Amino acid sequence: MGKVYLVGAGPGDPELLTVKAARLLARAGIVFHDSLVSCEVLRLIAREAEVIDVGKRCGRKLLTQEEINSLLVSAAARNTVVIRLKGGDPLIFGRAGEEIEALRDAGVDFEIVPGITAVLGAAAAAGISLTDRRAASQVVISTFSRGTEGAAFDWGAIGSTTTLALYMPGPDYAEVGHRLREGRLPDDLPCVIVSKATANGQQIRWTSVARLADEEQLPAPALMIVGRVASRKVQQISNTFWREAPDDGLLPRNIVS
Repeated sequence: MGKVYLVGAGPGDPELLTVKAARLLARAGIVFHDSLVSCEVLRLIAREAEVIDVGKRCGRKLLTQEEINSLLVSAAARNTVVIRLKGGDPLIFGRAGEEIEALRDAGVDFEIVPGITAVLGAAAAAGISLTDRRAASQVVISTFSRGTEGAAFDWGAIGSTTTLALYMPGPDYAEVGHRLREGRLPDDLPCVIVSKATANGQQIRWTSVARLADEEQLPAPALMIVGRVASRKVQQISNTFWREAPDDGLLPRNIVS
């Protein structure tokens, strides 16, 4: 029986892969990948490997999680190197826990290969420190839950020195802003929205909690960083690395002043 590797593909830029991840992709017999894995990373997979897309399309799953679990177990019986390739880091909102449990129950050997998670790629792209000691004492990573699930968010964990990283904020930034205001976050609290962090087509928009309702949607995948670390002063510092586009607040990738 082979071994299953749960590999983090990082936020998009193939040069941000770990050396170990790149080496495993070159040896893979079969790869099951999510839709968020960039084309540049997929090109690093061995030519003779079988490549299967198990991600989402327009919010619809190609396979259920249970079906993916079964595929991983059965693939390990036929391949020496089986890779479950996930965008970002497999342990951050990647459903790795369910796959780990299925592999353990089936007696399949596995290993986790970490990747750079989206919030780190987004912060690096924007040139901000998530734990700048002048503005933040903690980082809270969450998804933005809509409907009744949103009420379960622990707003007591969010304070004036918290950096809040919201994965998958969705298309309605007004709803996000409303929820943040309900959580008693101030209107002038800075926000940064990063679309396609580190990848081609990356965009960055600087805004605030109050202005979220007026912001146009950026292409998915996107991530929102809320907190004092995203202040205008930090924006001025970051402009030594990024030149702001006129009027629209968008910052193109790989442009320096």
